[in-house]
Amino acid sequence: MREPYRISAAGLPERVTIYEVGPRDGLQNEPAVVPVEVKAEFVARLAAAGHRVIEATSFVHPKWVPQLADASELLTRMERAPGVRYPVLVPNERGLDRALEHGVQEIAIFGSATETFAGKNLNRTLESQFEMFAPVVARALDHGLRVRAYVSMCFGDPWEGPTPIDQVVTVGRRLLDLGCYELSLGDTIGVGTPGHVTALIEAFGGPSRLAVHFHDTYGQALANTLAALRAGVTVVDASTGGIGGCPYAESATGNLATEDLVWMLHGLGVETGLDLESLVETSTWLAAELGRPSPSRVVQAMGANPARRTTDQHA
Repeated sequence: MREPYRISAAGLPERVTIYEVGPRDGLQNEPAVVPVEVKAEFVARLAAAGHRVIEATSFVHPKWVPQLADASELLTRMERAPGVRYPVLVPNERGLDRALEHGVQEIAIFGSATETFAGKNLNRTLESQFEMFAPVVARALDHGLRVRAYVSMCFGDPWEGPTPIDQVVTVGRRLLDLGCYELSLGDTIGVGTPGHVTALIEAFGGPSRLAVHFHDTYGQALANTLAALRAGVTVVDASTGGIGGCPYAESATGNLATEDLVWMLHGLGVETGLDLESLVETSTWLAAELGRPSPSRVVQAMGANPARRTTDQHA
C-alpha cells in the first residue's frame, strides 16, 4: 500500500503542522559530518515535499557539535522556497549575532527542565539558563524575529529519573513569558507514555502555544503524539527518516519519523500538506548518502532502501 485507508476520528484537529527538524536535530547526531551540498539538497527536497517549516541548522559552537559547523555556508547555499519558514537554533547571543548576519527570520532556543541536563547541555544551572536566554529573546524580538522555545527532558532524565510535572510547567512558562511564541515539549530520551503526555498538557492549562517533540526509544512516539492531538496540540516535531537524537544524552535514540507520523495522520483524516511518496523518496536518497538504512517503518515498507538492500544481499 502507498497510502493508508482514511477514516476520520472524532476529537482530532483537522490539520496538523509538522515542524521538520531533520536537517538540524537529525544530522547533528550523525557520526560523520554530512557534506554541505547534501544538506542543502535535503532542505530543498523537504520543501518540495510540502513542508512549510524546516529547521535548517544551528549556530552552536563547532567544538560541541562539529556536524553543524557549516551552518553559515549552508544558509548561503540554501534556496528558500516561497511560503516556507527556515528557523535556526541559537544557543546564546553570539549565535543570535550570526543568525542576524544571515537574515534569519525565526530562531529557536533550547532549555532544560532538569538541573543535570542544564549543566551538561548548557553549562548552566536550571535557574541561570534564563539569564542566558532573556537577552537572546529580547534582542531577537527587537529585530522582528519569531522565537520558539524547546524544553528538553520533559518526561524523564537519565541522571535524575522522572521529571516532576510541576517543574516542567515552571520552566516552560518562564520560557513563554520571555516572549517565545511557542513551546516544544521534548521527550529527549523517549520515556513518556500517553497518560503522562495528557497530564503534562493539562498541567499547562491546555494546548495553547504548545508543540510536542517525541523520541521513539521505547516505541511510544506515535502513541504519545496521538494523546497530544487528542489534548488539542496541532504542532508536532518530526524528523524525515527518523534520524537524530541528542549528543548530550546517550540514551536518546531517533526522533519520531516524519513518514510514520504522516501515515498515521493521513489514516486518521488529518491533513498535513505533505506528499508521503516524496518524503519516502527523500529518506531513501538520504539513507544512501548516510550509508545506513532509515529507521522509519514506513520508509522500510514503501521505499527501496539502498543501504538496507545492500546489507541484506551480503547477510
